[in-house]
Amino acid sequence: MGRILALDYGLKRTGIAVTDPLKIIANPLTTVDSDKLLVFLQDYCKKEELETIVIGMPKDLFNRETHGTAGAKKIIGVLKQKFPGIPIVEMDERFTSKMAFDTLLSAGAKKSDRQDKEKIDKLSATLILQSYLAQN
Repeated sequence: MGRILALDYGLKRTGIAVTDPLKIIANPLTTVDSDKLLVFLQDYCKKEELETIVIGMPKDLFNRETHGTAGAKKIIGVLKQKFPGIPIVEMDERFTSKMAFDTLLSAGAKKSDRQDKEKIDKLSATLILQSYLAQN
């Protein structure tokens, strides 16, 4: 049994979070350029066993596709080809970026930290993963 990894996929960069070995806690892992995501995941899978990959699916307030939905669907197709033995699960990612920003704000993060898109993406992936864990 491996870890569960979550992706907050974006056209420029992807936030990544992962569970602890017991799959209890979601932890921010890193942010990678989206064009290097597959290389990162292949390297990660050499070190750690993955049980599931959770990817945030962008939707608007009315549950319609957004400009980011096509990219997320495309990377899901690629992930299914490259990692056929690992289930890929879609999770609603609405409001995760706003929630990540609010979390940094309430934690007393400096303005420069709150404006750091990489921190927001990593924290968004963590929130996506926490939502998945709460539902399962």
